[in-house]
Amino acid sequence: MSEAIWIKNGRIIDPANDRDETGDIFIGGGEIQEKPPAKILKEAREIDASGKIVTPGFVDLRAHLREPGGGGRETIASGARAAAAGGFSTIVCMPDVSPAADNAGTIRYVQDAIAKAACVNVLPTGCMTLERAGENLAPIGSLKQAGVVAITDCPNSVSDNEILRRTLEYAAMFDLPIFDLPCDAALSAGAVAHEGVVSLRLGLRGSPRSAEELCVSRAVVLASTTKARVHLQSLSSAGSVEILRRAKKRGVSITADVTPHHLALTDAVLAEYDPNFKTNPPLREESDRQALLEGLIDGTIDCIATAHEPCLEHEKDMEFDLAPFGVVGLETALPVSLDAVATNGPGGLTDVVAALSCRPAGILGLEKGILSPGAAADITIFDPKHTWEVTPETLESLSSNSPWLGMELCGRVIHLLVAGRIVRELTAD
Repeated sequence: MSEAIWIKNGRIIDPANDRDETGDIFIGGGEIQEKPPAKILKEAREIDASGKIVTPGFVDLRAHLREPGGGGRETIASGARAAAAGGFSTIVCMPDVSPAADNAGTIRYVQDAIAKAACVNVLPTGCMTLERAGENLAPIGSLKQAGVVAITDCPNSVSDNEILRRTLEYAAMFDLPIFDLPCDAALSAGAVAHEGVVSLRLGLRGSPRSAEELCVSRAVVLASTTKARVHLQSLSSAGSVEILRRAKKRGVSITADVTPHHLALTDAVLAEYDPNFKTNPPLREESDRQALLEGLIDGTIDCIATAHEPCLEHEKDMEFDLAPFGVVGLETALPVSLDAVATNGPGGLTDVVAALSCRPAGILGLEKGILSPGAAADITIFDPKHTWEVTPETLESLSSNSPWLGMELCGRVIHLLVAGRIVRELTAD
């Protein structure tokens, strides 16, 4: 049984309840409670949140935790610690592990590791196709019974339209959402950056926007045909946002997310050939970044997801063309999003909190992202004015392939509670 906790004097932002006010939150039995009797208050542990923001625990829909078979890049334990440091009480882990999460046995292994080592809620996904090869369907019914919350081949995208259609039909039968990272393999073959002026000047093979937009259009058509729940991951193109906007206006059941780095950066940062900026999908142009911000604020894009992809230092320490894709993002998602969306963007603090909490929770139908009495006490407390430097030593992740390595960010999580347990408590520097 978790202890009684009294969070005092914080600015409570709870978008699901349209709440933004200074106040207190009371926790008992792992749940948020109405104000308890004075005797219980007297015995409760107090957390002074003066000057801090108190929100529902964040939810991340795309994290690559690398276990099993991650080769030291990350583990479920270290990934969960990184999530806690970033304010995430719930994360969804991708199935790109070894052996692939395309069978009930691997899912059980992952679940056992989660139960033993994770300090936050970690929800597994299963593969759409065997070995994520895009050729033969994985046993979707067995994966559902094993406890996956979605199926996906991320970071791969199924090229065969017939395979994707059949996957959606089976997923709809089992009420499982499909997570799809939209990218046409033929159009993007060999690409390491966005196809544009920057890639041309740097001599890098580029991936055109159409590689993403064709697959977004495909997902819209198949979602409409099969009535399956489709979630598009890591949108990067202005054209994708417009396709999705039109689809939603027609009532198509489709959702999407965007990463903090696509909200904050453009391909202009590639000038020094730093592999820590090599992402999948690639960073695109300023017009795309602005469209992504607009889409997030108007609800076309549903939420922010980190796309946390740890890589070893020696893997990134090579020529840009040869280095792997991916950045770590769990621990920097909050300050980067605050800066891109609220401080220097079109939105506000509530938009950021909603995109990190109740909106991703709603995509999976999770009873998360809310601070109502009776809800699980998954709570993030952060200081929006706390500045800190991103270094390997300040990151909980085993990997440090961050675009913000060596930079100072503003905004940091001070406490994270999961079901009323304090799993992250940042002491004074």
